[in-house]
Amino acid sequence: MRSGWRYRLAGVGGAVLATMLAVAVAYSPPVQQFVTLLPVVGDLPIEAATGRELLFEGLTAATVVTLAFAPLYKPQPRRLLDTWMLGVQRTGIAVLALATVGYFDYTYQLPRATLLVASSVVVVALPLYFVGIRRRPTTGGRTVVVGNSPDRVATVLDDVEDDVLGYVAPSVVAAVRADERAVLGYTDGGRVEALDDIPCLGGLPKLDTILVEYDVETAVLAFGQPDRTAFFGALTVCYEHGVTAKAHRDHADAVLTRGIGGDRLVEIDLDPWDVQDRVFKRAFDILFAGVGLLLLSPLAAAIAAAVKLNDGGPVFYRQERTATLGETFTVAKFRTMIPDAERATGATISAADAGEVDPRVTNIGRLLRTTHLDEIPQLMAVLRGDMSVVGPRPERPELDADIEADLREWRSRWFVKPGLTGLAQIRGVTGHDPQRKLQLDIEYIRNQSVAFDVKIVVRQLYQVGNDAVGYLRRRVADVES
Repeated sequence: MRSGWRYRLAGVGGAVLATMLAVAVAYSPPVQQFVTLLPVVGDLPIEAATGRELLFEGLTAATVVTLAFAPLYKPQPRRLLDTWMLGVQRTGIAVLALATVGYFDYTYQLPRATLLVASSVVVVALPLYFVGIRRRPTTGGRTVVVGNSPDRVATVLDDVEDDVLGYVAPSVVAAVRADERAVLGYTDGGRVEALDDIPCLGGLPKLDTILVEYDVETAVLAFGQPDRTAFFGALTVCYEHGVTAKAHRDHADAVLTRGIGGDRLVEIDLDPWDVQDRVFKRAFDILFAGVGLLLLSPLAAAIAAAVKLNDGGPVFYRQERTATLGETFTVAKFRTMIPDAERATGATISAADAGEVDPRVTNIGRLLRTTHLDEIPQLMAVLRGDMSVVGPRPERPELDADIEADLREWRSRWFVKPGLTGLAQIRGVTGHDPQRKLQLDIEYIRNQSVAFDVKIVVRQLYQVGNDAVGYLRRRVADVES
């Protein structure tokens, strides 16, 4: 968007200025005198602030309000009522945050009477301001089709009602016929007749530039079997530029789309969770992982020593796993098998497959797997932000590719961070039943919240305790026999 950054700057500047003015108005003598005449509010102590104190109180309020209004800075076309309602909602969040600041011994907190007056000004001024600067939806907007091949692009053209500026796809070249019309086709000489009259704007690597250069409002995604780089890369670019992304209903995953009706093209919900929900979830992850690592550090040190002394091999086992939007990260666990076990056998056997019958699992490894203590190092991945405490359990990229070949919707799991545990784990469903696992993962994605995460964690800890007690009982029984 040519005006994307100007819009963002206008949004942030307006939020700061409106909040500073609201605080100044709340401290003005006529307003304070009027407040003393109001019931209930008039009983609150009236405090005056000038100079340095007034400046820092205004900056404090402006910082909180500016952060609360973050979702409105994205230059996405919105309807008037939607913009106003979102502005009112974000004002409520900002007021609650400022009220919370007031409970701490902070020098530049807003007094309660001042907060009430300033909030009354902000809740009127800022929603109206964003209504005034909003990007308005247009009919017949500027649309491009983005796909992983010209053939795939051609399959969705009949269902695009808006005028199409052009398409973005790899492996195409331009030739010129005698009548000087562009003919677009493959680099091997083939061509796609349906695209004769539609210009190719460039390849996928140029999508970012194309969205800006042509001021695109809607991108229709046409990917047959989307790979991680192309499909999720296109979604990410659309999200960054405030471009509406749509997909064909026959090829869309229900968890990623919103709206019902008869339209053949449905909008992909690129940001289905509110900002404060993400903040609360991240705070929960950091708190859980931090406390867990602190409390378990003596046990982790003992486990590391036991693994090392058992056979002299490495303490940790590292493996690539799929993360958010199909990217990968390295996960670490305490090693539970003999060194180079996979290389020696030419196969990878998961903990669920191996269990106690796998001869490659060490004695200490059986204990760690049963009690899930081998997962302790993954708390570091949670602190880094690669994982969450609760979410779809990450799989190996090659296993993801195998499952996705038979279950296209499997990629829906990649729209949230993978987790240490999840709804599928506490219900005993593993990758051996990908259809059921996917259903449970999608159920979690649709209903996720901090409260839901806490319930899953409590259930998982209860199961871990039961597994540990069961293991000890078996060991005692073996000794006695």
